[in-house]
Amino acid sequence: MNGDWLIRGRDGRLSVYLTSDDAVLCRTERAPGGPWDGPRRVGGDQRVHPVLAVGQGADGYAHLTSWRPTVKGESGLVHSTHFRPLLAPLDWTPVGHPNKKGGLTGPPAVAVDAEGRAYVFVRNAGTGLSMAAQKEKGGWEPWRDLKGKGVEGPPVAVTGESGRVEAYAAVADGILYWRQDEPGAQPVLEEAVETPVRPGTLRALATSPQHTTLFYTDESGDVRAWRPGSKPASVLTAAGPGPVAAIRCELDGHDCTLLAQRAAGGRVAFAAYPTEQESSGAWWTESGPPLPDDAEVALAVDHEDRVVAATLSLSTGALHLTRRKDEPGLALEAWRKA
Repeated sequence: MNGDWLIRGRDGRLSVYLTSDDAVLCRTERAPGGPWDGPRRVGGDQRVHPVLAVGQGADGYAHLTSWRPTVKGESGLVHSTHFRPLLAPLDWTPVGHPNKKGGLTGPPAVAVDAEGRAYVFVRNAGTGLSMAAQKEKGGWEPWRDLKGKGVEGPPVAVTGESGRVEAYAAVADGILYWRQDEPGAQPVLEEAVETPVRPGTLRALATSPQHTTLFYTDESGDVRAWRPGSKPASVLTAAGPGPVAAIRCELDGHDCTLLAQRAAGGRVAFAAYPTEQESSGAWWTESGPPLPDDAEVALAVDHEDRVVAATLSLSTGALHLTRRKDEPGLALEAWRKA
């Protein structure tokens, strides 16, 4: 999965999205902070591949993108919108293929601009990055080749505080960065940085009115933070092999960035530091029971603006959550199965 698969809807309820063999599933709180419903199928009866990208707009709507089989040996991208957690998401609608037709080219990413339009990014057959954007009055603009070459692993897409959409992708010797010059415009390749990045570890977060920050793991095993226009900065040694989850939140009155990652020993590791101040230092604190190797970690803020952490086993669908206590620091409640 790519993006924030744990999100808070407009009504304060949390939802999680997960994949099965031929469907995307959704689980939702019955009431904010309350018990959870069982899994529901997203997008009607259409079969999709076990691939999912999730993005959320300022309006609270979730945008989901996956691949579905079309004719033998070929697939196309599809999109669904989930307006409110207790409502059924819309049926899957076709977005097409970055090369007009063909097989899966890679995991997609999706971001939503200030006007609520979804932007779907995916590697194309030429190993560059392509994008399709929603029209204001429904439907999709044609696929655009955003250039670049040698994209490895899933790209990530993020909407800055300005409402403009940005995208990042790993290549063999570094990271490529695309950004909209103005709202509604096609993102353009603005910058590249040479850095030893591990594909599949990218995570982007809006961190100020001027910047988004990309977190990734380098070949030495350090989590690094990069804001275009500057040099990558080391944050701390990675707790485990996968990507970090990241969120901005208030801790003891300070604007902080909270990171979470499945540690090598299986537990969830947390680290926090003042936003955009990587030089302040950060260190991991582990929490909860050991998790399966395929478990993913996500962060969100609930209806009471408390940090929520979730873990999801992709093989079993087991979902566990914890919330921050009303205490100084990052004290967490006991982990509970939903």
